[in-house]
Amino acid sequence: MTTEQIPAIEVRHLTVSYGERPALLDVSVTIEPDQLVGVIGPNGSGKSTLIKAILGFVRPDVGEVLIAGQNVDRAKGLVAYVPQRGAVDWDFPITVREVALMGRYQQVPWYRSLRKIDREAALEALDMVRMSDFAERQIGQLSGGQQQRVFLARALAQGADILLLDEPFAGVDAATERAILEVLERAKSAGKTLVVVHHDLTTAAEYFDKLILLKQRLYAYGPPRAVLQEELLSQVYEGRLRVFADLTTGKGA
Repeated sequence: MTTEQIPAIEVRHLTVSYGERPALLDVSVTIEPDQLVGVIGPNGSGKSTLIKAILGFVRPDVGEVLIAGQNVDRAKGLVAYVPQRGAVDWDFPITVREVALMGRYQQVPWYRSLRKIDREAALEALDMVRMSDFAERQIGQLSGGQQQRVFLARALAQGADILLLDEPFAGVDAATERAILEVLERAKSAGKTLVVVHHDLTTAAEYFDKLILLKQRLYAYGPPRAVLQEELLSQVYEGRLRVFADLTTGKGA
């Protein structure tokens, strides 16, 4: 990163609690532009809370988040979000094309209809995730991997510089996982910064440029070979993790 570049995301001494239960404790991390970053840690470690704090969905007890140097509230259009599949009502009567178009609503004032350029952006995003042929299909008629790609298209159609994804590989087969990864790589090549909650340590080194290792506190942030260390993982997963010998192969190795 050059001295002229502003970090895509700065998390400064972030503490977030739900009632009396702390979800994040004094987390600080700086994510540079044009990176594909994975967020790993055991269940309940604060991964999704970190994403929600970056989005401004939850307010910190202490600390702050800056998006491209701006307060979260002033940077809404710079960030797009792909939720977990379980958070979506797949029975809702909406088509693939209409979901992609939802990504354009932030670009259009409430008093104006969608323009041709908005419809073209939505179709381009569907083409990027290879879902153009399903444009008129109701979202509940899709496979899990197809549904994930449609919501990724919605995020891409928004035109945001930063994409946040909450477990996009969960519940999909290996072929679909590779297809989604290919889309993420293309988005990064187009200048996007991506932060992805991920649960599979066996693929983390291969998929990401850098990793954030969380368990309420930040245990490590850096290239996979620096984060996927047996001693660190044993602390975070409390000995319940089988440590694979080849975890540090792949990106950053």
